[in-house]
Amino acid sequence: MATIKPFKALRPQAQFAKQVASRPYDVLSSAEAKVEAQGNPNSFLHITKSEIDLSENVDHYSVSVYEKAKENLSAFIKRDVLFRENKDCYYIYQLIMNGRTQTGLVAVSSVKDYEEGVIKKHEFTRPEKEQDRINHIKTSGAQTGNVFLAYRDVDELNTLIENWKKAKSPVYDFIADDEIQHTIWIVNDDKSIEQISNIFTEKVPATYIADGHHRAASAAKVKNALGDKATEASNFFLTTLFPAKQLHIMDYNRVVKDLNGLTKETFLEKIGDKFDVQSVGSEAYRPEELHQFGLYIDGTWYKLTAKPGTYTEDPIGILDITILQDSLLDPVLGIKDQRTDKRIDFVGGIRGLQELENRVKSGEMQLAFSLYPVTIDQLFDIADSGNVMPPKSTWFEPKLRDGLLTHLIYD
Repeated sequence: MATIKPFKALRPQAQFAKQVASRPYDVLSSAEAKVEAQGNPNSFLHITKSEIDLSENVDHYSVSVYEKAKENLSAFIKRDVLFRENKDCYYIYQLIMNGRTQTGLVAVSSVKDYEEGVIKKHEFTRPEKEQDRINHIKTSGAQTGNVFLAYRDVDELNTLIENWKKAKSPVYDFIADDEIQHTIWIVNDDKSIEQISNIFTEKVPATYIADGHHRAASAAKVKNALGDKATEASNFFLTTLFPAKQLHIMDYNRVVKDLNGLTKETFLEKIGDKFDVQSVGSEAYRPEELHQFGLYIDGTWYKLTAKPGTYTEDPIGILDITILQDSLLDPVLGIKDQRTDKRIDFVGGIRGLQELENRVKSGEMQLAFSLYPVTIDQLFDIADSGNVMPPKSTWFEPKLRDGLLTHLIYD
C-alpha cells in the first residue's frame, strides 16, 4: 500500500505567490526561462534554472549553476520571500484550465515505495537528465520539482478534500499569465492529516507516475548517495497525487527532419502498405479516435488509419505511438530509437497543431504527425504490466507550478 506523509513546506508569503510561481524547469529552455523571469527577481526560475543569472557561456550543467541555485534559494529565504511551515501539513492544490478543474493532494511519497514498485513507472529515464536533478537536489538541499502521481479514485478521500475546500479559505489563489488558476489550501488539522494518511495506507495499493520520472529517480538516487548522512526527509520526495477521473492527457506529437532519402510520392506509397492514406487538404487534421494519425507534409494534411494487423491487443502493442514506430518511423524513415535519434523531435499538445505546421514551414522539419492521446487506463495497464511506454507518449495539462511548495531534505 502507498505511504505518504505531510511535510513542512518551504513556500512563498501570500503577497509573493504569483511572482514566485514558475512553470516547471523542464518545459522551458534556458533562453525562454531568462525571458520569462526578466524583471521579476522573485521568479522561482532563478532557482530551478539558475543559469539565467550567469554568463551565457557557462555550461548549464556546471557546478557553478547548482551553487547559484543554492545561493538564490538562500537569498529568497533571507528576503522573506519564502518561509518554512512550522508543522507538517498536507496541501490541496486545485488547477482550473479552460473551465475544467482538477484537484490534487500535495504530500511527500516514500522513496522505498518507488524502489519497490508501489509507485509505478511507465517511462525510461535518461542518465544525463537524472544527473542534472541529482546535482540540483544535493547542492541546494531542496526538491523543487513536483512529481505528478495518479491513483485510482477513492470516494472517501475525494469527499474529504472537497469538504475541506468548501470549509476553509485558501492560502493562495491567483490566475497565472497563461490563464490557469492556481489555488492552494493547507490541511493542518491533526485529525484530518491522520485520516488522509490512513486512507492511502489502507485503500491505495499503488500510485502511478504521470509526469516526473526523472525527478522521482533523482530523489531516490540522492537518498542512496547520502548513505549514512541520509536524513529522514531524504527518504521521501515531493509529489502531488491526483484521482484518475480528474486527469486530462493531451496528444504528444512528432516532427521529423527528412524523408530518409525518399521522395514524397515514394514515401506516401510506402506507408500505404500499413495505413489507409487520405488527403484532407490544408486544414490541420486532429485524430478522432485510436489508430488514426495526422500527417502534414508539403503544405497538405493527410489522415492515416492503421490497417488491421499493424497492432496487437497487449498494453504496448495497442498504443498508437507503437504502431507509428513499428509501421512507419522505423521501417520507412529509419528512426530506430526515438529517445536518441536527432532527426525526430516532440511537440506537446498544449502547443497545438499550428506548431507542427510552423516547424515544417520553417524548413527545420519536413513532416509532422499528430496523434490521438493515450488514455489514463492505457497508462495504468502498461505500468501494472511492468512495461514502459515509448518516449514522450503522454502530455498532461494543466501543469503544477514550481516554487509554491518545496520540500527540503536537509534540516
